[in-house]
Amino acid sequence: MSNQKFATNALHAGHDTTQTAGTRAVPIYQSTSYVFNNTDHAANLFSLAELGFIYTRLNNPTNQILQDRLAAVEGGVGAVVFASGTSAISTGLLTLLRAGDHIVASSSLYGGTYNLLNVTLPRLGITTTFVDASDPSNFAAAVQDNTRAFFVESLGNPKLDVLDLKGISKEAKAAQVPFIVDNTVATPGLLNPIEHGANLVIHSLTKYIGGQGNSLGGAIIDAGTFDWANGKFPEFTEPSAGYHGLVYHEALGAAAFTFKLILEGLRDFGGALSPFNAFQILQGLETLPVRIKQHSENALALAEWLESRDEVAWVNYPGLKSSEYNDLAKEYLPKGQSGIVTFGVKGGFEAAKQLTDATQIFSLLANIGDTKSLIIHPASTTHQQLNEEQQESAGVTQDLIRLSVGLEDIEDLKADLEQAFASIG
Repeated sequence: MSNQKFATNALHAGHDTTQTAGTRAVPIYQSTSYVFNNTDHAANLFSLAELGFIYTRLNNPTNQILQDRLAAVEGGVGAVVFASGTSAISTGLLTLLRAGDHIVASSSLYGGTYNLLNVTLPRLGITTTFVDASDPSNFAAAVQDNTRAFFVESLGNPKLDVLDLKGISKEAKAAQVPFIVDNTVATPGLLNPIEHGANLVIHSLTKYIGGQGNSLGGAIIDAGTFDWANGKFPEFTEPSAGYHGLVYHEALGAAAFTFKLILEGLRDFGGALSPFNAFQILQGLETLPVRIKQHSENALALAEWLESRDEVAWVNYPGLKSSEYNDLAKEYLPKGQSGIVTFGVKGGFEAAKQLTDATQIFSLLANIGDTKSLIIHPASTTHQQLNEEQQESAGVTQDLIRLSVGLEDIEDLKADLEQAFASIG
C-alpha cells in the first residue's frame, strides 16, 4: 500500500509480521552473523544473485525494517543506517567521492559537519566551497569542473535558515551533481526534501527521529532519481574492483547508490548501527508524527514569549512573523518549524553563558531533538573550533543561545527561563 500516509508508515512500513513469528513489535535480531543453507546459498548472497543476510556490519533484519521504514516516510527507493549521523555523512561522501573531487555546501551547517568538510576531507583530497545558501545562484557560481555534490541542511543548525530547496535543486541538475540534504532538524514529519528535488537525504537518527536521547544512529535515504551514468561518476558505470567487477548502474539501476553504500561503505568503513539501537530508534519513529507537532507548537510559543522579554536582544525562529525565513517556512514547513529556537541575550558572551548555567528544566548538553528541553551556548562549545568569520557564516554569534524545546508544559519552560534571566540581573 504505497499510498499510505506518513503517520501510518511511521508505525508499519517495513515490518511484515508473518516474517517475524507474528510479533507486533519489531524484534531485536542481536546477532553478528547468519547461517547459510549451503555453499551455493552463500555464494548467491555474496554475488547478489539472491538477497539475504550475511553479516551485521552489512545488513541485519532489525536494521532492514528501520531502513525500509525510513525510505517509506521520506519517499525514497532505499535507505541505509549507520552508527551515527556523522558516520552517515562521512561514509556517504567517501562512498560517492574520490581524491580531487569538490563539494559546494551551505556555510550554515552544524559545526561537526562543517569541520568534516573544511578540515578532514581536504586531507583526503576532497575540497569544499562554502556559500551563502540564501541565494541558489551562489551554488552555480561556485561550481568547478571537479564538483561532484551539493550539500545543505534543510533547516540549518543553529542558523535556522530555511532554504529554497527547489531553487538549489535546479542548480544541482544543471551541474549534473547529486543534491544532498541533511533533514535532521525538520524531519520527514515536517518536510520531505525528495519532493523538492533532493537526490539523497541524510538524518542523524539520534535527534528527533529517535527522540529520547538514548541511542546514536544515522541514515541516508536514496531517492533513486540521480543519473549515475551521466559521465561524472565512472565508479557506477565501470566494473568495480572492490566487488568482483560489478557494474552498479547496470546491475542495480535506481538503487545503485543504496547498494554501493552497503557493499563498499559499510563493508570498508564499518560504521554499522547496533540492532538494539535500531530497535530503540524504531520506537521513536513510531511517535514522531505526534512529537514533532508538539515540539513545533512549544517552540513557536516560547519564541513569541522571548520576543517580549527586555533581556533578549533578538529571537530567531522560522515560524515567527518577524523571521526573514518566514515566507520560505510557509512554503516548505507549513505543518510546523521544528523545535529549535535561538536567541541573543543582552550582555553578550558572558551573559549568555551565565543564563545557560542558570536553567533548571533545560539541560545543558550537546544534543537536540530530545523529548526533554535542552540548552547550549554554541560559541563556547559546539562551534568554538571555528574562527569568528566562520561562526558568523554559520549563524553563531557570541550572544547566541540555542534551545531544543521539548515536550514539557510551556508555562514551566517560560518560568525556568524567567528565573534564569533574573539570575543574571
